[in-house]
Amino acid sequence: MASTLHMLCGKIASGKSTLAHQLVRDGGVLVAEDEWLGALFGEQMQTGADYMRCAGKLRSIMAPHLVSLLNAGTSIVLDFPANTVGQRGWMREILAGTTADHQMHVLDTPDEDCLVRLAKRNAAGEHPFAVTEDQFWQFSKHFAPPTADEGFNLILHHPRSA
Repeated sequence: MASTLHMLCGKIASGKSTLAHQLVRDGGVLVAEDEWLGALFGEQMQTGADYMRCAGKLRSIMAPHLVSLLNAGTSIVLDFPANTVGQRGWMREILAGTTADHQMHVLDTPDEDCLVRLAKRNAAGEHPFAVTEDQFWQFSKHFAPPTADEGFNLILHHPRSA
């Protein structure tokens, strides 16, 4: 049986991690960016630029590992944002080194719902990072949903309101 790389595209607090956990129940290994970043770089991540620097380091060391897992027949739910053309390019490079199938899960969650979820997430204090509303808008400016010409197998999700 071929392995599958599940990728997630959606704004902050759109439901990506919730969907990732649902997908893992169907089989595969969860690889979650926030968990790795929190453990490796938590105290170093104060700004968007810090995130970009640390996430870049993480992606560079994770890519060969992910290729190895996929080529060994292990399906992966990659809870890393696929929110920009560049992020999806990195994922495309991973796929190019494998014979794995793939699915790009796109979460179409309204901004208002994301902000309600974000406030609840921050209040619960269980997430590795507390994101402010200003940071939500700052990152949302760079959000670009995938287009058909990128060549991904797209699956659209409409999460319910928080």
